[in-house]
Amino acid sequence: MADPTIPSILLFGGMFFFLGLGVPIAFALGGLSVAMIYFFWSPAALSMIPMRAFATATSFEYLSIPMFIFMASMLQKSRIADDLYDTMQKFMGGIRGGLAIGTILICTLFSAMAGISGAATIAMGMVAIPAMFSRGYNRHMTLGSIAAGGSLGILIPPSVTMIVYGLVANTSIGGLYMGGILPGLLLAFLFGLYAYLRSAFDPRVAVDTTTYSWGEKLRSLRMVLPPIALTVAVMGSILTGTAAVAEASAVGAGGAVLAALIARRLTWENLFAASRETLILSAVIFWIIIASSALSTFYTAIGATRMIEGLILDLEVNRWVIVTLMFVILAIMGMVLETTGIIMITAPIFAPVAVQLGFDPVWFGILFIVLMEMGFLTPPFGYNLFYLKGVAPKDVTMNDLYLSIIPFVLIMIAAVGLMMLFPQIILWLPQTIM
Repeated sequence: MADPTIPSILLFGGMFFFLGLGVPIAFALGGLSVAMIYFFWSPAALSMIPMRAFATATSFEYLSIPMFIFMASMLQKSRIADDLYDTMQKFMGGIRGGLAIGTILICTLFSAMAGISGAATIAMGMVAIPAMFSRGYNRHMTLGSIAAGGSLGILIPPSVTMIVYGLVANTSIGGLYMGGILPGLLLAFLFGLYAYLRSAFDPRVAVDTTTYSWGEKLRSLRMVLPPIALTVAVMGSILTGTAAVAEASAVGAGGAVLAALIARRLTWENLFAASRETLILSAVIFWIIIASSALSTFYTAIGATRMIEGLILDLEVNRWVIVTLMFVILAIMGMVLETTGIIMITAPIFAPVAVQLGFDPVWFGILFIVLMEMGFLTPPFGYNLFYLKGVAPKDVTMNDLYLSIIPFVLIMIAAVGLMMLFPQIILWLPQTIM
């Protein structure tokens, strides 16, 4: 077997070269896999690629990915977010900055129903931007609260990203789901607290304080009970051990259809659109997983992962310096790479190192996910910014979006530091339940 140094240089150099040219990450990693295996391993080993692809595509654990994507898409197509926002608007409208706080709250609830960031961001962008703009809200507060709230989709269960990370890093998905609840709520609270304080100190940020009667508030609750019950059913079945993640995802997919039926929005058009979106997103994710798993298998086979682990562990520095350096690398990669690709490239190396350094795998995994969440907001390739740009009015510029997320990114950095200082924010619930 070849010395892993040269393949490592060619691998990472080639990866950034092709991604810089705009080549989709699945093709970049897939092409590098074929070339690396052929030249540095053996042409006969190329037969491994279809075998790994078949094993991945037929893995029972991965079944939950398309299920949760369908659940999110069905809730979005049936405009459940509209109902949630209408209820929030009636309950929070009388509070200074209430629509911004409520938007973050609804994004949190929608994240707990959807499991992917794009669904909450797009749905709330279409509903909340016109409502908040028409009521005189500052555009930076409006855009920032939607983008930041929508990013919680990959941290608050049922998160599709956590499923991918758990399988790649060999970390309990149930443990990650339980560990992500309190950090997700903490971030939502900090985002809402910022919106409240900013609005209190600068009334121009949130002008409207429309109030509604209790009759209007109570009537608005009727439409949100089914999706909330769906969230309780999915998360409750996982947390109580009644169902594994894959079975719970099936409950979520079926429940999303039932919620659309109760709301009288279950049409063939919505069902077809949700199914088509599920097919496209699932195919994209699975191609990335297949290409990355083939490459990681080659990388492990030539001893490169052991070489990198050895280099890191042999450093004569405090373990907190090493883990902080890993987090900085992840934050930088989040600015320029897609989340699934980052997980496939770094998790097989970083996660074992963190465990050998004595860190809890669930604690490290949740902080890994938080940094991926931050990547959805940080330029130049923050996905939530582009999702939001697609549904925002034409006069909203990318510069507006970049400025709007600065305070929320700083809050996330502070939250990471807080969770490093107090690991029980992440570990209390998994340790208590499991």
